Amino acid sequence: MSSDPYIFTTNTLPSDIRFLPPLANGLLGWRVYNNIMHMGGVYNGEGGRCHRADVPCPLAVKLETEEPVQHTYSLDTHTGIFTHTLSSASVTASQSLYSHRYHANLMVMEVLLVRQVTSEQPITVNLVTSFTPQSKDIVFQTGPDYKGGSHILGQTKTAEFPGGSCPTVHLIWSPISPTLTLLPEQSQARWGFILVVANSLESAEASFDEGLSLMATGNLRPSHEKAWKELWLQSKVEVTGSDSLCKALIGCMFYLLSAFPSIHDTSSSFGGVSPGGLSNGGDGQDYWGHVFWDQDIWMYPGIALFYPKLARAVLEYRVGTIDGAKDNAQKQGYKGIKFPWESAVSGREVCPEDIYGQQEIHINGDVTLAFQHYFYLTQDLSMFKEGHGSDVIYGVADYWVSRVTWHPDDKKYHLLGVMPPDEYYYNVNNSVYTNTVAKFSLEFAVEVADLLQHPAPKEWQEVAEQIKIPFDQESQYHPEFDGYIKGHPVKQADTVMLGYPLGLQMSAEIRKNDLEAYEPVTDPHGPAMTWGMFAIGWLELGEAEKAQRLLEKCFKNIQGPFQVWSESSDGSGAVNFLTGMGGFLQAVLFGYTGFRVQKNCLAFSPLLPNDISELCVRGVNYLGSQMDWLLRKDEVCIILRKQSGSAGNTEAHNLQVVLKASGTKIPLTPGQPVTFPRDSGCICKADSTSFCWPF
Repeated sequence: MSSDPYIFTTNTLPSDIRFLPPLANGLLGWRVYNNIMHMGGVYNGEGGRCHRADVPCPLAVKLETEEPVQHTYSLDTHTGIFTHTLSSASVTASQSLYSHRYHANLMVMEVLLVRQVTSEQPITVNLVTSFTPQSKDIVFQTGPDYKGGSHILGQTKTAEFPGGSCPTVHLIWSPISPTLTLLPEQSQARWGFILVVANSLESAEASFDEGLSLMATGNLRPSHEKAWKELWLQSKVEVTGSDSLCKALIGCMFYLLSAFPSIHDTSSSFGGVSPGGLSNGGDGQDYWGHVFWDQDIWMYPGIALFYPKLARAVLEYRVGTIDGAKDNAQKQGYKGIKFPWESAVSGREVCPEDIYGQQEIHINGDVTLAFQHYFYLTQDLSMFKEGHGSDVIYGVADYWVSRVTWHPDDKKYHLLGVMPPDEYYYNVNNSVYTNTVAKFSLEFAVEVADLLQHPAPKEWQEVAEQIKIPFDQESQYHPEFDGYIKGHPVKQADTVMLGYPLGLQMSAEIRKNDLEAYEPVTDPHGPAMTWGMFAIGWLELGEAEKAQRLLEKCFKNIQGPFQVWSESSDGSGAVNFLTGMGGFLQAVLFGYTGFRVQKNCLAFSPLLPNDISELCVRGVNYLGSQMDWLLRKDEVCIILRKQSGSAGNTEAHNLQVVLKASGTKIPLTPGQPVTFPRDSGCICKADSTSFCWPF
């Protein structure tokens, strides 16, 4: 077995095929050996029946031999390549599968046969396929062959909404013969098979031409591997002291990155990230491939810390759904925009059950929080001007103003009849999470309006200042909503998210009271991302070992051997559960480091549990500068790797570290490590006049 933590290896495949490794590249997603795959933005079905359209996969092929063999299966996350190796006395046969990281319309299968002993006999292996050129979601017909490739094309059966379009799908692929033979005079031989999936004939043919050209020049696999190498050079999260934690973090980063487009993609056609990723999400499974708050709150922050371009793709997805969000608000009788609880392509609500779309309105604030996080990391105003991000921010603010109700009794604005993130409750008033995220999104709207010299309605600030934030003075904690009875069960992280990611100011005593109130009553079989939020809370309070015990609960959701996550600890629920991975990753990236992305700085307050001796976080991207962090028990080392202008701004920012305890200011110079005792502090611009501190 491989000792490299980036290579997941086994001799036997998991008995549950749901835990076979997904291979995706932000446009195409597939679980190895499955005869079904998916393409981003291709859905079938109207409204609540909308789901990712099943696309037949010609690469659903298993390699078999006549003689006894030893099997090895490995997923190399360095390169995103899954390999099945069959070893016998006479031959080593390897089948490699990958979704091309650079050329997103391409998927590839390669077979290599290597003779082990000199022989006059040919060696034949079988390619056993379960592929049929049919789909229950797409009406396919056979097209003319193209340069030796088979071709089918079709349209989805039903549009997402009445009058909407049904996307077209073209597949062109290299025909796969039932056998491959190593001739007597050959010591080895290699075969390559490509599959192209595209929305137009022109794009399909161009991609197939590209694939053929890359094969002819020997650049098909190298160009894919280069793209993954480039991604990994920009991010690394590794720990010393726990092999299982290190491997889990690598798996989380790999699968999350697989769900995002290439950093070179200029198509702006990214279709968002659903809880099960692109490989899953067909009719009736894995939330139908819809996009939830999971993308903006759970998956996004860990990616945005390293990749501003991928972060922007998430925001652009939301901008692209504004028309549908306006329609949702109007149908509810409100102004502005209302993002759907479940989104596909149009931004209209596609949740199968009306109550979630009607009441789980915190999604609006969750989306705004992602925009705010991006702006504080990048200072990229172009996203809000030319990129129309301001339309999102202002539209959400207008929605809140029209959605609140003024109560003269307490002289506060209330949000009535909502469902909090904790979905065990509905039709409640003043969800503390919902009201807080509404308050902050209104404040950010005022901030953006000021920056863009846009006249902000006075109601934005007024509602932000006077919206009710439920608080129990006697127990000194935040009840989940009006009338919540302390000790009643909750489904998942809800109120504990006030401290992180929302950043509501509160004393350490109140933060602790919230954690102690909700931790024992949270469903132990609830969704996987929950415990990461509790862990972050305890790390804020200096309780590293308590945090670690909670984080270890997540390991029950990791299904071996390929580090695939299930939504629930018993293996049930959505697979591959990117939401859980996002929460787990944040517990390390924002918990152990104490990173907080604030208006004027990147604050930090590191704390490692006893069994972790070192945490390496490489490629943190702040104001266009890339930094590597090495956290040890008693010290922090920062290396400014590259300094450049932030997105939308060519001017480089001179950065400095400011230590909280002493007020010491340490300038950061590219290539020169700065080491100092572990202490909370912040990184900010050298000319910054105000500093921020965590917690």
